[in-house]
Amino acid sequence: MGAQLNPMDYVVGIDLGTSNSVVAVVEDGAPVVIPNKGGYTTTPSIVATSESGTRLVGHIAKRQSVTNARNTVFAAKRLIGRKWDSPPARTVQQSCPYTIVEGPHGDVRIMMRDQVYSVPEISAFILQEIKLVAEQYVGASVQKAVVTVPAYFNDNQRQATKDAGRIAGLDVLRIVNEPTAASLAYGLDAKGEGTVAVYDLGGGTFDVSILSIEDGVFQVISTAGDTFLGGEDFDERVSGWLVERFRELTGVDVRQDRMALQRIRDAAEQTRCELSTVTESSVDLPFLYTMPNGDTHHLQETLSRTQLNDLTKDLVDRTIQICRKTLEEANLSPRDLDDVILVGGMVRMPLIQESVTKFFQREPCRGVHPDEVVALGASIQGTALTQGSTDLLLLDVTPHSLGIMISGGYFHELIGQNTTVPTSASHIFTTVRDNQTSVKILVLQGESDKAAENELLGEFILSGLEKAVRGQVEVDVTLSISADGIVSVAARDLKTGREQSITVTATSGLTEEELSALVSQSHDYMLDVKKNEELERAQLQVRKIVEEVEALFPEVRDVMSGTSFGRDAISKAEAVVERAKQDLQGSDVRALGEVQESLDRTLSMFRGVVTKTKLN
Repeated sequence: MGAQLNPMDYVVGIDLGTSNSVVAVVEDGAPVVIPNKGGYTTTPSIVATSESGTRLVGHIAKRQSVTNARNTVFAAKRLIGRKWDSPPARTVQQSCPYTIVEGPHGDVRIMMRDQVYSVPEISAFILQEIKLVAEQYVGASVQKAVVTVPAYFNDNQRQATKDAGRIAGLDVLRIVNEPTAASLAYGLDAKGEGTVAVYDLGGGTFDVSILSIEDGVFQVISTAGDTFLGGEDFDERVSGWLVERFRELTGVDVRQDRMALQRIRDAAEQTRCELSTVTESSVDLPFLYTMPNGDTHHLQETLSRTQLNDLTKDLVDRTIQICRKTLEEANLSPRDLDDVILVGGMVRMPLIQESVTKFFQREPCRGVHPDEVVALGASIQGTALTQGSTDLLLLDVTPHSLGIMISGGYFHELIGQNTTVPTSASHIFTTVRDNQTSVKILVLQGESDKAAENELLGEFILSGLEKAVRGQVEVDVTLSISADGIVSVAARDLKTGREQSITVTATSGLTEEELSALVSQSHDYMLDVKKNEELERAQLQVRKIVEEVEALFPEVRDVMSGTSFGRDAISKAEAVVERAKQDLQGSDVRALGEVQESLDRTLSMFRGVVTKTKLN
């Protein structure tokens, strides 16, 4: 039974994950996760195109991934907002079975069935599925959402996620960091106050945030992470071990066989999950590879938890190193924490739990669901935004430093990493050349001293400067970040007062024209989906009534065939059933509705006849 809510006040929280996505809503004052059609609370973040061209999303896409590996996209979140020449893009290109290509704006694009898609578009397909799940639950159109992202996402990755929501037909009210969202759900408990660490290791990313929670105020003290460290990397280690064992035993390297690689990848994921509850797991892949002469090779291996730990210990150690750095930046020690919250599917791994317990010197909190807590927190934030709640205040930080490029190609930081937003900072710069009449302001995000190694967010030119000896013209540059993470920059010539400013708009790799076209295509697709769903519901109802009417025909004929009136009624009923069967072959929803009314009357009459006969 869905929530009875006013659609105008309705907002969902969505955890758009690398491996799985979750949607939640606040119902009767409490956040609840909305199950999908199969009754699962998580939906695989997988998109595929079938041979017939049909789009598949979620569980149905995952089930056919082995036989359609080239056209099945998983872990797209690891590529969202990335540049084509970035190290993560190169890594994915070498390891994934699907094809990625360079987009027209230097971004990453994905190919399925010879059609090229942007990464926000792939993510939008997942969000559309999540949107449909939510709409079926509440029985109304869903327009508003709060969507979560890794805390360490940069502005381009956040904008790409927001664009995905727009393509999917969602008004994304706010982008919230995943650890922060998890703390919101944790903090609902009256005991959920104090200083907490959120350790969030999902399918593709890792984050850790230190927060102070008190009287409904959630203040992030420090945050750090790695947007290319997650379960995919753990599975890759197991996959690589299996590939190498198969090569040692058979002499065959299956890295160029997409289907074999996908079977190994699926087995690696399953084995890694099993080893969270057992100490040894078997991998059995019959007929994994067929030789040109027809000979077949099978893969049978056993992997122990100890071996898995050896394969992945350095990955776990990387997360602990980031935790140590984040605590140091917060000027805290593990003893200063009141609780540690584990988030993400990977935290079920015993080695991770042991490492977190050892580092933080305490058992982590067991009171939150690692897969669902982020979406639950997002729904809480969404409700607070739409209802104007004053009981909850979220104070987040900027995960990366912001500044501008200065002479020599260096990066000058204006706003440091982990600064609470909203905030602003100014600095006075001078000209570097004699008679310089303009300056080019490049706004950058990152932690490197070299400008070229940081992310370029935007640029503009302040012209009309007075000619003078270098160093004599002073320009005041002010950089600001709003609570929503919107960056703006202004530059002013202190002598003339001439000023130039821009709002820095991060890019997802899509132009406004491309976005508008995708939004329109998405709208048309959703209309078709809903039309098909309406048709399926009508067909299901008509089939059900036809079966009930046909089941009553024998009894009704025994009673009514003795009179001309009865024979006429039976003949009309048979005609209605025949018409219904013909309409079921078509796609006219209105015709199905009309024949259903006739079937309802027939069924009511038949039931009346049968009941009266039994009473007599």
